[in-house]
Amino acid sequence: MPRFRDSLRWVAILSSTLTVLTVAAADEPATTAPASVPVPAERPELPSRSDTMAADLLRQLPSSEFVSLKAGTKDFVALWRPANVGDPKGIIILLPGEGETADWPRGIGPLRRGLPDYGWHTLSLSLPDSPSLNPLAGPEEPTEPPADPAEAEPQPPVDESAPSEAGYLPEETAALPDETPIDGAAAEESTAAPPAEVAQAEQIAERIEAALAFARSKQPGAIVLLGQGTGGYWAARYIQQLAPTDVRHLLIIQPRQPEGQEEPLARLIPTLKLATGDFYYQDSNSQRSAARERLNASRRNKHPAYKQVGLQPPTGDREAAQEQLLRRVRGWLAKQT
Repeated sequence: MPRFRDSLRWVAILSSTLTVLTVAAADEPATTAPASVPVPAERPELPSRSDTMAADLLRQLPSSEFVSLKAGTKDFVALWRPANVGDPKGIIILLPGEGETADWPRGIGPLRRGLPDYGWHTLSLSLPDSPSLNPLAGPEEPTEPPADPAEAEPQPPVDESAPSEAGYLPEETAALPDETPIDGAAAEESTAAPPAEVAQAEQIAERIEAALAFARSKQPGAIVLLGQGTGGYWAARYIQQLAPTDVRHLLIIQPRQPEGQEEPLARLIPTLKLATGDFYYQDSNSQRSAARERLNASRRNKHPAYKQVGLQPPTGDREAAQEQLLRRVRGWLAKQT
């Protein structure tokens, strides 16, 4: 009997122990899975302003006027018009200004349509956007909302000045005398994309090169670069940097220095030794002053064939103003050929 009582006592003790362990396990909070990191939503790339305007021209003009050219890895469209004579004088490549299309109603459009009647093929380009015209991307929104801060368990503050369990203060990690601290921004600098102004200049140079390759395939008697506004700057810069021997003449109409470009027109244009026609409107003191600066620089550089042509200020009669420009450009070209 005593042994039986001892056995019952041990069974009761074991039963109580198991009950306590079961209740304790039930009271423990369930472990929660770590919150997933929000993934930024991917947004489709917006078309550039120049691509949108080129698409508008595709809907407005005959398909026979369009040619597709390739600059680097990207295709772009240009407007082609053959000369309306049996013996063409050459090809004029037209570069519009910032924010203008290959058929801009002032300057570029009337010239590309009018010059073929006087023996010139015309090839009018569309140029990539200026960085100042690119739309700013909005902030990306996460696909999942972040976890509620109230659900996170508070962590006790850490006193960095307190000694560690080993009995000494933690050391600060410092660079050795021979080592240079690595900055995260500096480490990524070598792989960062080039500035927008540099990328734009490279893209424009590639488009001019593609246009020249197309022009050379026609075996013209002469090749002329004609730029309006900032297009005049890019045409002059291309000639300065690459010096294509088959480009005979340069025409610039109301030239303007693009934002982000350091070399002024008065230093760039007078150094070019090919025949240059500088057309400007005499409608403001700033235009006349800039033209005078370019003229004086060309004289100091002893430019052999630099000619300025002052145009009357545009009036309300747009057609008459464009006819004046066409007539003066045609007259200048006639003296060179």
